[in-house]
Amino acid sequence: MTESIESNLDVESGQPQLSLSTAAARNLSTTTKSAPQMQGITSRWLLKMLPWVQTKGGTYRVNRRLTYAVGDGRVTFTNTGAEVRVIPQELCELPLLRGFDDVEVLTALAGRFLQQEFAPGDTIVEVDQPANQVFLIAHGKVNKIGVGEYDEQTVLGVLADGDHFGDRILVESQSNWDFTVQALTRCTVLALPQQAFRELLNQSETLQAHVDRFRNRPQVPQNKYGEASIEVTSGYIGELELPGTFVDYELSPREYQLSVAQTVLRVHSRVADLYNEPMNQTEQQLRLTIEALKERQENELINNREFGLLHNADLKQRIHTRNGPPTPDDLDELLGTVWKDPGFFLAHPRTIAAFGRECNRLGIYPQSIDLGGHRVPAWRGIPIFPCNKIPITNTRTSSILLLRTGVEQQGVIGLHQTGIPDEYQPSLSVRFMGISEKAIISYLVTAYYSAAVLVPDALGILEDVEIGR
Repeated sequence: MTESIESNLDVESGQPQLSLSTAAARNLSTTTKSAPQMQGITSRWLLKMLPWVQTKGGTYRVNRRLTYAVGDGRVTFTNTGAEVRVIPQELCELPLLRGFDDVEVLTALAGRFLQQEFAPGDTIVEVDQPANQVFLIAHGKVNKIGVGEYDEQTVLGVLADGDHFGDRILVESQSNWDFTVQALTRCTVLALPQQAFRELLNQSETLQAHVDRFRNRPQVPQNKYGEASIEVTSGYIGELELPGTFVDYELSPREYQLSVAQTVLRVHSRVADLYNEPMNQTEQQLRLTIEALKERQENELINNREFGLLHNADLKQRIHTRNGPPTPDDLDELLGTVWKDPGFFLAHPRTIAAFGRECNRLGIYPQSIDLGGHRVPAWRGIPIFPCNKIPITNTRTSSILLLRTGVEQQGVIGLHQTGIPDEYQPSLSVRFMGISEKAIISYLVTAYYSAAVLVPDALGILEDVEIGR
């Protein structure tokens, strides 16, 4: 009798139990289950906002007008401890040395650069002083300062890692600087004296011949974008002979190949047969696998070295912040690079938060806009979408992208091919691969995609944005 009373005691209160416990009752009840959740799923705004273009044959060719390269690329460096050296072949990014391939001479020239260090606020060159050196910025950020229309100082531009200035003095007679360069951060700069270049020039016949060709090169009429000019006459009176013209094209236009993301989904036949209530196991496995593929797809569209947006922006379209954190002035500068019908900004959520802090500090409160029921932060009426695929460096810097999209607008477009075999979603297929001897069912899940920048000014990037202040 005692054992029976003890067995019916309420576990929590120690009092005699008068009804069936909830723990026991659950053995006769069912549960309400959620679909499998996945923390890695994001909003993927880039995939939603890009216009997708059908790409037959898996290749998209971007035909452009002929553009004459002027050698305004960025220079790359290497370092051993605190000693920094320029990579000899990278000197070909200077306009004068574009196309020069004598490695021995380039190596000798690289060895003549002298390393200099500057603290924040130091003046590297000063206006009206003799211009007798070429400067390469190995690390740091500088302001290029000139005189404005009304004799006030104005910032002509911000230069940073890989940029250079003063290269024109290599082929010009002695002149003075027409601007001042001042360090914004600690800077490591490599300088080549004009005298050192001329000494090597006198010793190398190949370099002399290359410099002569550069000086005597024909001046091809071109517009400010470097494209061959189209000759047009306007505003004339009388019977002038009209100019003849034609539009020249690039002889080797760039072709974008569709990239691929694939995986093999495996489901045991016993799971697929017996455990499909209340949710189909194969469908849920496939749903989460496709979500992972879509996340990888957006990551590749941002970071892939062949077609990713971070690596395919034109060097002229890359700018730097004035001070470090992203300010309204910096976003206005970015709008100046993609001023023809800009579509949207793309930034890491932490970068957007950093921009919000700067706006709060300045007493500016940007308005958000409604986009399909979502309240999205905006600047100048252009939405700022979050994208966690944009990397943040170890020094807590990131980038902000600004895109113009669409074929008609000569913008950025996504590439895919619909109508592929076993298509499950546009340009994504799920193909049955068979059942193994271990009764495992396999499905090949494949997504094809790429992106193309139709003209350089369709994409601008604000680089080295500090988010840690």
